[in-house]
Amino acid sequence: MTENAQQQPASNPELPTQYAPAEVEGKLYERWVERGYFTADPKSEKPPFTIVIPPPNVTGSLHLGHAFQHTLMDALTRRKRMQGYEALWLPGMDHAGIATQNKVEQQLAEEGKSRQDLGRDAFVERVWQWKEEYGGKILGQMRRLGDGVDWSRERFTMDEGLSRAVQTIFKKLYDDELIYRAERIINWCPRCLTAISDIEVDYQDDSGELVSIKYGEGDETLVVATTRAETMLGDTAVAVHPDDERYKHLVGKRIKLPLTDRTIPVVADEHVDPEFGTGAVKVTPAHDPNDFAIGQRHGLDSMTVMDERGIITVHGPFQGLDRFEARSTIVEALHQQGRIVAEKRPYVHSVGHCSRCKTTVEPRLSLQWWVKVEPLAQAAGDAVRDGRVKIHPADMSRRYFDWVDNMHDWCISRQLWWGHRIPVWYGPEGQVLCVGPDEEPPSGEGWTQDNDVLDTWFSSGLWPFSTLGWPEKTADLEKFYPTDVLLTGHDIIFFWVARMMMFGLYAMDGEPPFHTIALTGLVRDEFGKKMSKSNPNSVDPLDWMDAYGSDAVRFTLANGANPGADVPIGEDWVKASRNFANKIWNATRFALMNGATVEGELPDPAQMSATDRWILSRLNAVVAEVDAYYDDYQFAKLADSLYHFAWDEVFDWYVELSKTTYFAGGEAAKVSARVLGEVLDVTLRLLHPIVPFVTETLWTTLTGKESVVIADWPADSGFRDSAAEKEIELVQRVVTEVRRFRSDQGLQPGQKVPARLTLDGTALAPHEAAIRQLLRLQPEGEGFSATATLPVAGATVALDLSGTIDVGAERKRLAKDLAAAEKEKSQATGKLGNEAFLAKAPDNVVDKIRARLAKAEEDIARITAQLDRLPEA
Repeated sequence: MTENAQQQPASNPELPTQYAPAEVEGKLYERWVERGYFTADPKSEKPPFTIVIPPPNVTGSLHLGHAFQHTLMDALTRRKRMQGYEALWLPGMDHAGIATQNKVEQQLAEEGKSRQDLGRDAFVERVWQWKEEYGGKILGQMRRLGDGVDWSRERFTMDEGLSRAVQTIFKKLYDDELIYRAERIINWCPRCLTAISDIEVDYQDDSGELVSIKYGEGDETLVVATTRAETMLGDTAVAVHPDDERYKHLVGKRIKLPLTDRTIPVVADEHVDPEFGTGAVKVTPAHDPNDFAIGQRHGLDSMTVMDERGIITVHGPFQGLDRFEARSTIVEALHQQGRIVAEKRPYVHSVGHCSRCKTTVEPRLSLQWWVKVEPLAQAAGDAVRDGRVKIHPADMSRRYFDWVDNMHDWCISRQLWWGHRIPVWYGPEGQVLCVGPDEEPPSGEGWTQDNDVLDTWFSSGLWPFSTLGWPEKTADLEKFYPTDVLLTGHDIIFFWVARMMMFGLYAMDGEPPFHTIALTGLVRDEFGKKMSKSNPNSVDPLDWMDAYGSDAVRFTLANGANPGADVPIGEDWVKASRNFANKIWNATRFALMNGATVEGELPDPAQMSATDRWILSRLNAVVAEVDAYYDDYQFAKLADSLYHFAWDEVFDWYVELSKTTYFAGGEAAKVSARVLGEVLDVTLRLLHPIVPFVTETLWTTLTGKESVVIADWPADSGFRDSAAEKEIELVQRVVTEVRRFRSDQGLQPGQKVPARLTLDGTALAPHEAAIRQLLRLQPEGEGFSATATLPVAGATVALDLSGTIDVGAERKRLAKDLAAAEKEKSQATGKLGNEAFLAKAPDNVVDKIRARLAKAEEDIARITAQLDRLPEA
């Protein structure tokens, strides 16, 4: 037990009649922070446990995806803290280059200004002002959720320490010839006016038109098909397959390029698929990555035909047109010249869009900075292959290897002003100088720094070690690196996971940044559809927290968290979790009112009833089960296990079975009260990492101790009592069977019925009072007449239903139900016996009829048994 968790003066065991989350959650969280429960000590001798939060964008706010992953990370960290680890969950935010710059540019536009009006330095200063005033909204929302992060270590990817880390690793990569500058095809956003990486392009099916165009004249003609006619202005060749007999006579010749005064060569390239379309393709090296590769192989010129905003720049009638306007105009001009050899036809094809502003991305030849990823990616793959890093679930490894084994060089420069400016200077005589953080940049006439900034993912790729003080050898870095587990969505394996692996292994002498990658799915609505702000299914988790409490939202999310699988969630499920929190509250309140205590040692098992020994045996089994699920990142299973144990076994069965003991008083009541206190103590500690607020209130009230946050994690004592478990299972069978019979007879749950219980010679005998209490069974009394007898679990329960139900009416109701079931059986049997029907009917239809038959037979057996048990009318 931790020093801070020693016994405090006993608190008032009374609890309000209802749990009101809004009244306790905020106060509890601030108390936890003020007392330093989440602050990690690098000087501690405890073993470390470290998680770094996937840094949310400074522009962002809490959405269900954040709430989902934060709940799971918080649960892991809280448990480890209770297990005696020096637990660090490090928070922070990403500067989100493009998104944040867009926010400030929109703000300037409302003032009638642009960033060019301010100039670079003033604009960057304006962004910092925006960040201080509006950024970081999500941090306050994380407190609402209950994130147990170390706020004293909060980091920002543009803070001084992280900027130093970025400059250091850029210099190291540059000196190792792993960073270079080259002109290549990149994804260009004409709206954001910057290069974006492959992974920042969202592909969607767009409707376009496939146009077939005749190039050349007379016998020397070729037909090419394209959806981007405007790029033909930059064609520098037509390519065919070298084995295509149709075009061998043209290879090496030059043909007329329509709408221009140029001729272009016909080249043979194995990249061309002779079976696709006409087997001839136009080659525009400056505006298509595949064409660029063909151009490199054949030494073709690269002509850029549009500017950074997608405006045509080629001199002539199309100059100044937007790319989409130019497309239709060029097609019309070709039509007038008779160059369209087939009618335009609709064509649905995959088109890239900027993931931030949704503008259609333009492939564009551009001079950019690149990371040579091959050796870095190989190291990242090897770390998983040799077992230093494990991916969970294991079948997600294939997706990881798909990325790292086929990674292209990474374009890291962005044409923005907000971000880490590339630390390279150019001299008046063509000098190129990369400057490290401890070096003075060159000065003097003619020296200028590169205008571009680094891709946001470059700095966030350093997150696991830059946040701990690297490149300095800090106490935090020594204590908390490598981190333990990265928990994140499978959708950012390439965005973030692979980059952290590459940079961590490179910068930290082969030490990977984490030993486990636990991948989650995405949160979806209750029908499995992706949530989107543009759809009516989008949910603000804060609305649900306001309505049902943060614990309810957290438990719902954890309960759906199967490894790697998407998580459906609906409001009804949050309501059910709110009901669970209320159940915990009400059951604990009842227990406290009936003397439940944690004072003193547990009584010897010989002093306990079978019911007491049963619940303690089950409690230890659940402790072991929950530990195993945590270690395997099976959050849904551990939440389900705790739910059913707490609600069904503790609050329904154990509390109800023990009520007769409590009411009777005496030594047995004291023993059960101590056992109940123990069970609640352990159960609340097990539940705490997922539902921290309600468990904190209840546990501190029950135990009188300071906080469950710093309490010890429950350990499996090894106590098992299989005999007691079997005995209580018999009790449960009797109660369940009689309850089912009562329900079948239309009896209300609270309606009392005279009964004779024959339990002698069975393990049920000591439980007669509890069984009668649970089933509302009165002693038989005078005039008792058994009208229904139920043999179950070696015992006999005889019931006198006279005067409790209208036997005649009940027989009529059951007879009607029986007739309907028999009719259903007859119809199903008839269809299944019809060979002609079976020969024609689809398999799924036949399966449904077989299911109807089975259901009808079950209903007939059940109703017949009910009729047999009823007395004669």
